[in-house]
Amino acid sequence: MQRETFLGSGDLGSASLSWPEKIWHFRWLLVLLLCAVATIGFTTLYSAAGGSFEPWAVRQMTRFAVGLTIMTVVGVIDIRFWFKAAYVLYGFAMLLLAAVEVVGMGAMGAQRWLSLGFFQIQPSEVMKVALVMALARYFHGLGTEDVNRPVNLLAPIGMVLVPVALVMRQPDLGTAMMLMMAAAAMAFLAGLRVWVFGAAVAAVGALAPVAWEFMHDYQRRRILTFLDPERDPLGSGYHILQSKIALGSGGIFGKGYMEGTQSYLNFLPEKQTDFIFTMYAEEFGMIGGLVLVTLYLLIVVQGISVSLKSRSQFGRLLAAGLMALFFLYVFINVAMVMGVVPVVGVPLPLLSYGGTAMLTLMFSFGLVLSVSVHRDVRIGRRAIMDGL
Repeated sequence: MQRETFLGSGDLGSASLSWPEKIWHFRWLLVLLLCAVATIGFTTLYSAAGGSFEPWAVRQMTRFAVGLTIMTVVGVIDIRFWFKAAYVLYGFAMLLLAAVEVVGMGAMGAQRWLSLGFFQIQPSEVMKVALVMALARYFHGLGTEDVNRPVNLLAPIGMVLVPVALVMRQPDLGTAMMLMMAAAAMAFLAGLRVWVFGAAVAAVGALAPVAWEFMHDYQRRRILTFLDPERDPLGSGYHILQSKIALGSGGIFGKGYMEGTQSYLNFLPEKQTDFIFTMYAEEFGMIGGLVLVTLYLLIVVQGISVSLKSRSQFGRLLAAGLMALFFLYVFINVAMVMGVVPVVGVPLPLLSYGGTAMLTLMFSFGLVLSVSVHRDVRIGRRAIMDGL
């Protein structure tokens, strides 16, 4: 594939539009889908609080409103700005992760948050988006043959392993896995051959016994519980067993809004965060669950469509990589509450209660909108050297 030569060469019509005109050119179907899923989240959090907007729904609505503002501002900014800022944002996210080691706040045996006084931030969520941006910029400057040269993989491997090591120290196995899977998706999208992934999987399998020795006790229990939840039904297996009971009790059509017995009798843990899909499915059944999953898939399809229409490799990789990250969020959370994968702390996008996850997610969709609005702007390979 022939790449463009100069930064910003080609059709610059979209880049020269005014901000109101750029907003008019947003992919509004994508925005409407995000609002639809978020509305489902508000109603589910309202139900989780026993028919009250406090303490979760009203805060989530406020965060979503702030997120829409962030998404709009990010979406109208020229894609070339985000190209230039990719490494800077990655470095900023690295500093935040390092700060967690020094002044991070701890909760439930984990040290993952930074306090900004009026607001707490989880830097690992910021790193997920920053890593995709940085890898999109790096792979933008490489052809398919260049991507498959081992020496050219050293830099991206380092870009992944350093934040993974910091996240594992928090400890947060779920986020570490997401960072590695998102990076693998970016490498695949950039043209890395399939056999390389096969070799990597084989290497990981060979190192599994070593990794087991370095895991925390609670992480080992999660894996053992995944294999046999009934080995400790009142301890480590309690969450997933109650989740399965709630999912099964919802049946085809559900028990009805605010009629979920497992959640209202407080058998279902973390119903406002990690296990919110279980609560939703208990009330609306398999049909409701399929509707929600369909909305998520439509969002992914819209994002992939944006990627395919971009004329710059950076835009294509950025939009597709962010959609891969979004898909991982949904897949891991839904599979987790169904017992298909071990229980890890991965929120369900736009539904799970949480500030940093919501705002970084809306920032990422702002980037997707920026790719869409500036799809005709070309960023050439020489922009790696000339663009700063």
